[in-house]
Amino acid sequence: MDTQELRAFIAVADNGSFSRAAERLYLTQPAVSKRIAALEERLEQRLFDRINRRARLTESGRRLLPRARQIIAMVEDTRHALSESATDLTGTLRLATSHHVGLHRLPPVLKRFATQHPQVQIDLTFLDSEQAYQGVIEGDIEMAVVTLSPQFFHQLHVQTVWIDHLRYICGNDHPLAFIPHVSLETLSEYEAVLPDPHTFTRGIVARHFSEQGLVPRIAMSTNYLETLKMLTSIGLGWSLLPDTVVDDSVHLLPIDSPVPERPLGYLFHTGRTLSNATLRMKELLDEVHAANGSKALNNAM
Repeated sequence: MDTQELRAFIAVADNGSFSRAAERLYLTQPAVSKRIAALEERLEQRLFDRINRRARLTESGRRLLPRARQIIAMVEDTRHALSESATDLTGTLRLATSHHVGLHRLPPVLKRFATQHPQVQIDLTFLDSEQAYQGVIEGDIEMAVVTLSPQFFHQLHVQTVWIDHLRYICGNDHPLAFIPHVSLETLSEYEAVLPDPHTFTRGIVARHFSEQGLVPRIAMSTNYLETLKMLTSIGLGWSLLPDTVVDDSVHLLPIDSPVPERPLGYLFHTGRTLSNATLRMKELLDEVHAANGSKALNNAM
């Protein structure tokens, strides 16, 4: 089975569109259509229904999709295993990361990697942490550096590298800013702007409130932390953000309960053969983790 045809099939299935798949693969739309047609002819099965400019998987397409992902992952693993020696560090480092981790945590590690290995090209994809998890599980992503899920996945190797301390904030002119000591019960009386419901961070907030039998009042949701900070700064509600993004544009609330934390780190599929470039990035991230552990130990002494 032609892997280029399978890659085109996966791209169309993921995007629901031949044109968007073409953009993702850096091909023309006719080229993608030709590959899909060749695959359908080879399998003697129709894989997509074309309805209202949307490409929808047929029953045969749905059965093929997980197998196609497995085939592509196996081809990539085989290529890594056969083409790279133990010391060879060439090719491309492919990473998925969330916007927050990619902007506030990962840059020093990427800079060190690029300085030490200028011959390796870095291919960085920004995704929501939840999407990155799914990509690693399905074999589309080799390694992700994101907010870590509280859920255990037996097929994944997951390592914490950083800990985000989350801070409750409001606008400098918000009524909450003039209360000396704020409880979660008080917060629940005011509207909040928080990450989307399906995110790991939103789950942390929900659990923090539910432990006291409370439910936050959500006025607005978005996944972008900088947007949440802006919405908070103009008084549209309180929020909960990592201390790495909190500045004097917002007011830090004195909450009378423990500060929530969220783990950040990397993950990869345990059944996947990692490229040497990815293994080197793993080593660098492990060094950061070890250094952070030493700092925490020193601070506790």
